[in-house]
Parts: sequence; structure tokens; C-alpha cells
Amino acid sequence: MISANIDTILFDLDGTLLPMSTEAFTNAYFKLLAQKAAPYGYKPQALIAAVWKGTKAMIQNDGSTKNDQRFWDAFAEELGRQVLDLRPVFDRFYAEEFHGAKTATGENPLAQPAVAGLKAKGYQVILATNPLFPAVGVATRLSWVGLAPEDFLAVTSYEGSSYCKPNPDYYRELLAQTGKRPEQCLMVGNDVAEDFLAAKQAGLEGYLITGCLENSSGVDISNIPQGSFRDFMAYAGLY
Repeated sequence: MISANIDTILFDLDGTLLPMSTEAFTNAYFKLLAQKAAPYGYKPQALIAAVWKGTKAMIQNDGSTKNDQRFWDAFAEELGRQVLDLRPVFDRFYAEEFHGAKTATGENPLAQPAVAGLKAKGYQVILATNPLFPAVGVATRLSWVGLAPEDFLAVTSYEGSSYCKPNPDYYRELLAQTGKRPEQCLMVGNDVAEDFLAAKQAGLEGYLITGCLENSSGVDISNIPQGSFRDFMAYAGLY
């Protein structure tokens, strides 16, 4: 049962609301992205290396600028400053061709009922997805489980965040942006380091979704509230 002091539920997206194997999804995503970039003269290997460099820059962000600036600076360092002119092209990719990566994800018919049910019970709901993608890419992935950014009090993306998981400052920044206190919040996610330990450091309670569990460090999770997505709905009093 959710603690009585909790009035805000934070959900991770990938592996939580949207079931997936990270490796399979990443492979499908990079294949589509490489196809988009090819007509502009970018070879797949160089493009993917640049994306990883930009991703690393975001993960290491110290809060001095937004994640999108970190990404594009590092991306351009790898591919040349002229690639900055293609940002609108990449934004269109995330709105259009990116939908092709849905084939590498699973179904979750409970995602929309869970969010709607929590809101009906008086909770505020935040999408606390790791802000490595533009807002348009987050909206695309949400649509695969019948949800939209408008269903949430706030949605994190690379344009609006200055940190990434597993930095606990990601949560501190998000709570400051939404006017929430840690003790009001429950973080629901599938990654032990990113969605539980980092959130706990920031003072939030947590619940682990085990269907696509990520626990690369082998942390003992036996005493952590956990279960399937359906189990979480029961935990939240939605059944």
C-alpha cells in the first residue's frame, strides 16, 4: 500500500510504462536513425559513435546547462559544426520514423488505466523518464502505450533537464520544478540504480517494476517494494 503521505507518483518510461529490452530497442532505434542521416552523408558507425558521445555528455552533466546543449555540443565535436543545422531534421525523425522502433518494445495495456486511475484517486502523476531524448521523442514513445504528455503534471526531456539518472540531482531538479517535496513522492521504475537508489538518495520512496528489471550491480533488492506492473496497481489500490 502506498504511504499516506504520498500524493505524487513518478513513473519511469522505458522498461516501466513501456516494456522493452534496452539492447533490442537501442539497436532498432540506431538503425532507423542511421537511415535518416545517410542522405546527409553520415555513415552509421560515425553517427552512432557521435550519439554515444552526446549521451555520455548528458549523463555527466553538472547542471550548468540543459542536456540538449550538452548533447549537441558533443555531437558536433564528433561530426562537425555543420551537423547543428540538422537539428530540425532529427526532431522530425523523432516525430515520424522513430515510430518504427515500436516493434522492439512490448505492450502494456495497463499503462493508461494506471495513470488515469491514480489521477482519479487524487494523485498527481509525473513522467520521470531519463532526459536523454527530445520532448517529441518522449511523446512518441508514450503514444505506444496510449499516453500523451498532457496526461502528466510534468514530463522530463533533454530540453528541460540539467542532469540525468542516476544522479540524484535529476530528482532534486524535477521536484524543484514541480514544487514537490521528496516525502510526497513515490518513484516507480525498473532500474535499481536509476529509479530506486538515486531517488532514495534524493529522499523519495520507491517501487520496482520487475518485468524488465535492470540491476547491473547485483544490489540486494529483497527488501524493496516490488512486483509486476499489475502488482503495482494492486499496491496502489487500483484493484
